[in-house]
Amino acid sequence: MKEIKLFINGDFRTSEKSFISENPANGEAVAKVYLPTNKDIDDAVDAAEAAFYSAEWRAMDQNKRAEILEKISEKLKERRNELTELEIADSGSCVRKAKADVHNAASYFKVLAGQLRKFKFEVKDEGASRPGFSHNYKVYEPVGVCAQIIPWNFPLVMAAWKIGPIIASGCTTVLKSAQETPVTASILAEIMNEAGLPKGVVNIITGGAAEGEYLLKNSKVRKVAFTGSTAVGRKIMEAAGTRLQNLSLELGGKSANIVLDDADLSIAVDGALYAFLYHSGQACDSGTRLFVEEKIYPAFKEALIKRVADVKVGLPNDPATGYGPVINKKQFDTIMNYIETTKKEGGKLLFGGARQTGEGLEKGHYIQPTLFEVTPEQTIFNEEIFGPVLAITPVKNEAEAIKLANKSIYGLAGAVWSKNQDRALRVARQLETGTVWINEYHLLNPGMPFGGYKQSGIGREMGEEGLKAYLEVKHMWVSDCDEREKKPWFDAIF
Repeated sequence: MKEIKLFINGDFRTSEKSFISENPANGEAVAKVYLPTNKDIDDAVDAAEAAFYSAEWRAMDQNKRAEILEKISEKLKERRNELTELEIADSGSCVRKAKADVHNAASYFKVLAGQLRKFKFEVKDEGASRPGFSHNYKVYEPVGVCAQIIPWNFPLVMAAWKIGPIIASGCTTVLKSAQETPVTASILAEIMNEAGLPKGVVNIITGGAAEGEYLLKNSKVRKVAFTGSTAVGRKIMEAAGTRLQNLSLELGGKSANIVLDDADLSIAVDGALYAFLYHSGQACDSGTRLFVEEKIYPAFKEALIKRVADVKVGLPNDPATGYGPVINKKQFDTIMNYIETTKKEGGKLLFGGARQTGEGLEKGHYIQPTLFEVTPEQTIFNEEIFGPVLAITPVKNEAEAIKLANKSIYGLAGAVWSKNQDRALRVARQLETGTVWINEYHLLNPGMPFGGYKQSGIGREMGEEGLKAYLEVKHMWVSDCDEREKKPWFDAIF
């Protein structure tokens, strides 16, 4: 059994508190995990502050930081098999999803390194400058010490998304991994040491709400970056407001998936299932509201019900498994409660709605893929479930689909399915959401921004926007006027 220690100032340490992390597929022990004391958390922040002001880190140029990012990417690939196995055991990810996560994390570090090499940290603004008067520059500088909190659904990918821009920008951080899935972030810490990252730049602890709240209260923390539920995001924003901390939030979603009447059903049906079943529905951008135009609704519904039966719910390490268990009993109970609520509210159950049973599944928390036909008044049309449950609503036309899609407090992602790309783009441009796929779902480009509108968050991750989220911009005015008589504005006080 592995030991997951605290990573503080480049060293691994134990503490007086620990717990056993369990495999959600079978309840077996995965690792002994050490929880930080308040002193450990303070030590981590102190290490981050010392590193931020250290001559080594502040003087390191962007090409050297890019080299470190590239080395991390290479070492993630070298340890891909180990990381895949640990991600399966720790998070319940099926083997295909876990392999993709390792690949995506490595890819992000590599792409970010390329962006960093090209990024201009000092730019002369020719429009604002005038010979004989002034030269004006925009200078991008790191925010400072950051506190970052990641969720349990994509442990390695989320750690990469947070840590990558820390290294690229020249910030430092204390990252708190989720108590449910602490293992692969610890392996990433080992890799960063091997890649030559200076001590204290990245510190990694794990824990729950108490540890997170204590971390965010530290007066040395200048920026908070959080990925998780909208409810927790609100609390973090309220607390950060009292300290006026820089803030990035990637929060919940109830994403709309629109199937227009000219869609290719063979693609759209599989796409609709992939949109809400990927990783047991435990993805913030899941397409959990499905709108289908009435003209094709009967045929689409029939095909969807038939096709969902082909999805294998099973043990995560079985290559044939489409998705595995949800993370724990608490999440299982939450999802089952939503299913029962929907039944009571009159939602029409089309498929599933119960625990998934089968050989080897007795000790895990498995749920059947569940399809409901619902109206906009019902609970699951509006609230994020974070499980393999789909709310389907027929619509008269694309105008109604757009209206209902935007009828949400969320705006993280969405999709449009149509053989007519111009029509799909017309609909996509009217959706109030941070990402829109056309005839696709879930795929992300590490060079492009990801984040949400409305209560799905503030700011963006990945892409140039994700790097700039960790930078302050300074205006430097350099006078090109060296004669006193040419400075009449001084006379305002004489």
